[in-house]
Amino acid sequence: MRMRILVLGGTWFLGRAVVAEGLRRGWEVTTFNRGLSGADVPGVRPVRGDRGRVADLRRLASEGPWDAVIDSSAADLDPAAVAAGAEALEPVAGRYVFVSSVNAYRGWPAEPLTESSELFAPAGTGYGPRKAAAERAVGDRFGTGRTAVLRPGVILGPGEYVGRLPWWLHRAHRGGPMLAPGSPGRTIQPVDVRDVAAFALRLAGAAGPVGGAYNVVAPIGRETMGGLLHDCVTVTGRRAEPRWVASEVLLAHGVRPWTELPLWRAIDGGWEVASDAAQAAGLMCRPLAETVMDTWAWLNGGGLPVDHPRRAQHGIDPAKEAAILASPGGAG
Repeated sequence: MRMRILVLGGTWFLGRAVVAEGLRRGWEVTTFNRGLSGADVPGVRPVRGDRGRVADLRRLASEGPWDAVIDSSAADLDPAAVAAGAEALEPVAGRYVFVSSVNAYRGWPAEPLTESSELFAPAGTGYGPRKAAAERAVGDRFGTGRTAVLRPGVILGPGEYVGRLPWWLHRAHRGGPMLAPGSPGRTIQPVDVRDVAAFALRLAGAAGPVGGAYNVVAPIGRETMGGLLHDCVTVTGRRAEPRWVASEVLLAHGVRPWTELPLWRAIDGGWEVASDAAQAAGLMCRPLAETVMDTWAWLNGGGLPVDHPRRAQHGIDPAKEAAILASPGGAG
């Protein structure tokens, strides 16, 4: 059966990957966006509009029906706007696949998590509570049986706009002693953008009910920080030499976890998110080494991410890195 899907967003990173994979499968893909953040993927049926405008949402609904909606563009959207969109689309869409985040969990990133872990209260403020409220808004309108919620952790791969993996790749390419955070054996759980896209489409096109929440992360224990940096060094020409420095030393030097050294957490949790439900539903996660290799190829092929302010937050100043490596405990 040729599916008809609506992708909210669809011009960059995850949304673009969803669109590209949907078209590759021969599906009819409509996108809804303002047309400001990137070019349309050739082959889509674009509808222009603003998710914050009720009139635009009503006009969008008139373009239906669709078998499924995949919402990849609600990262910074107010839950009320998500609710308005779900209400407008409910009569003309079979199901709603909503891309949320592990940030919706109250215990992220300090605690191990499963899909049954407690979410933030909908009345809270901040990114996590907004995500939890948006999930509820969609579920209230489509019902639990027609709503699938994806909760990714860190998404990497070609087109990444945040700049976590690109920073490590560029740092490895620069060469020399390279500050490596914490322990090389520390598990990490990034997921490739193409695998998230494939899983979203799998749920959108499933023959039976797909309701529920799914943690979309790589299996616990399969990937490590040491493996990631080894792969970055390898694909960039073996110019850098990782020097592992304990987390307590980094914290004593005022290094900001997660941003100055991307993907590094100084606390337990964060990388202990169970993905059993998603794997049982068909999530397939490619090796992180493949993501690293393809991202480097994308960067060297002239790939440019959509400009985003979060990219400037990532990476440690070279002088600060050198000072830590030269300090006691810095050659870890």
